Amino acid sequence: MEGGGGNSKGSALGGLFGAGGAGGPGYSHADLAGVPLTGMNPLSPYLNVDPRYLIQDTDEFILPTGANKTRGRFELAFFTIGGCCMTGAAFGALNGLRLGLKETHSMAWSKPRNVQILNMVTRQGALWANTLGSLALLYSAFGVIIEKTRGAEDDLNTVAAGTMTGMLYKCTGGVRGIARGGLAGLMLTGLYALYNNWEHMKGSVQRQSL
Repeated sequence: MEGGGGNSKGSALGGLFGAGGAGGPGYSHADLAGVPLTGMNPLSPYLNVDPRYLIQDTDEFILPTGANKTRGRFELAFFTIGGCCMTGAAFGALNGLRLGLKETHSMAWSKPRNVQILNMVTRQGALWANTLGSLALLYSAFGVIIEKTRGAEDDLNTVAAGTMTGMLYKCTGGVRGIARGGLAGLMLTGLYALYNNWEHMKGSVQRQSL
């Protein structure tokens, strides 16, 4: 009985670990020699998941065929126009509050003074929102047109769109107004392009100095 129990335990362990029991499949060293083990990582002791699937070396965004990973000028136009309108409204409201308090400083705090200040705030907020929104609309439209015409997206489009925006916005002021508007747009967009490429330019200068 004791020998039979030992044989049964041995066969059970052999079948469980594949060590060549009567009921378990047997694998020789020659069969296991051809199994590729390259690239196999041990499983996590806490998760029954191969850790290789948890490491993401690339972006997991699903993009349409032919689409770029960065937003184009047409996609950024909505954000630019909306942001400029909101910025203009906020700045105009603060400026209107300043002007309203300045113009009514001799009046006592009363309903007429509050109404006058409120009118100044709304008027200045709408004025600045309309101004900056119009500039953003012109800039975005020129940027999209230049990008589609050239077939490229770089800082030249930014500078050209800013220059043309300033010229068109000040076209009612004659030749001098056009020149001043174009120069202002050229300077602002040129400074923006310089700020955008400052690190790249600094790195290039350092490499040349070495």
